[in-house]
Amino acid sequence: MAADINAFVTEERIEGDADAAGPLADATVAVKDNISTEGIRTTCGSEMLADYVPPYSATVIDRLTDAGATVVGKTNMDEFGMGTTTETSAFGPTRNPVDTDRVPGGSSGGSAAAVAAGAADVALGSDTGGSVRCPAAFCGVVGIKPTYGLVSRYGLIAYANSLEQIGPIAGTVEEAAAVLDVIAGDDPHDGTTRDLSGIEGAAPEAGYAAAADGDVDGMTIGVPTELFDGADERVVETVEDAIAALEARGAETTEISLPSVEHAVQAYYVIAMAEASSNLARFDGVRYGHRSDSDGNWNESFAETREEGFGAEVKRRILLGTYALSAGYHDKYYEKAQDARAWVRQDFEAAFDDVDVVASPTMPVLPFELGESLDDPLRMYLADANTTPANLANLPAISVPAGEADGLPVGLQLVGPKFGEETIVRAASAVEDR
Repeated sequence: MAADINAFVTEERIEGDADAAGPLADATVAVKDNISTEGIRTTCGSEMLADYVPPYSATVIDRLTDAGATVVGKTNMDEFGMGTTTETSAFGPTRNPVDTDRVPGGSSGGSAAAVAAGAADVALGSDTGGSVRCPAAFCGVVGIKPTYGLVSRYGLIAYANSLEQIGPIAGTVEEAAAVLDVIAGDDPHDGTTRDLSGIEGAAPEAGYAAAADGDVDGMTIGVPTELFDGADERVVETVEDAIAALEARGAETTEISLPSVEHAVQAYYVIAMAEASSNLARFDGVRYGHRSDSDGNWNESFAETREEGFGAEVKRRILLGTYALSAGYHDKYYEKAQDARAWVRQDFEAAFDDVDVVASPTMPVLPFELGESLDDPLRMYLADANTTPANLANLPAISVPAGEADGLPVGLQLVGPKFGEETIVRAASAVEDR
């Protein structure tokens, strides 16, 4: 099935510690192909890195194998994480196991599809603006985007450093939380990680998986109107039914307003593209990656290398990001985007004074048909409206299956306060148990 849906770019194994005893002993893990694996090629879904083999493994890989998990392959993805459908990959699109005429979401579509198809017990993805939660929702599985700083980014090939986090994808909330238990924690190789010992409630003694007990009695759930407006009616109805199930288990719901999120997509794409234009400058054909056979001077060779190595969506984002950072436009676009980001963060902080979690549809639409959004990038960008706010505010969020509409999966997103993973895991497990 995994081959039929093109879930993997490379199928090679990294064996886990055979003597390990723990929640991931003997578990199989599919790993998104932008997470470095020593001795196994890591392509980022791009011709630019089609033959790149890292000399080291990411911290999360070492932690998984030390816990007994076995990596079974590197999964397909939108090129350099730039996409919402896993169709911009240089290695062809991944298909949704639920309906192979539809996309699995992106950019971690291969990881979600591998779990949904039973090709791996759990998977790792990376989430820059929803890239774990979107495919989890479209494929009917669970995806967690951790608080920024909870999980090491060492070995993750960067797209937008200030936004992205590695996160788990699994069939159940408890399984995803068990992976999070293993990969979370301070890492001396990554200065953005946090020592959680001094943050009250940030690292539950029993672990995140133990929080998947479905106990939401007394929990307050904020429902922001802005994240429901404009969503497909079938999605809204399915998500509202899931929220009603939480109420039936003792949770309270209250309508809240997050006015800043109406500007989140615009702010997100300016910031993400600006950071991408800087990060991808390293792919010049000199140090690593694809190199053009051009006989011209360095400038010509550099241009030819990037023309041949990058796909259309990556080129588009590099150009837009460079434009936003250029003289005369930095203040007009990039600085305003950062102001909007601060506004989003403030809105959520104010909301969490009154509620425990914020609930919304993960994706405002049902899974796209293959090819449907490729000719309309703006439509693809706008589909991230509900997921990007959590990345801008550096907050934890989870997508859990809410049900189906017309036979297609619908995800419920739950966003928590910083290092509030325990709370969102508990709430998501209640949805799962209904």
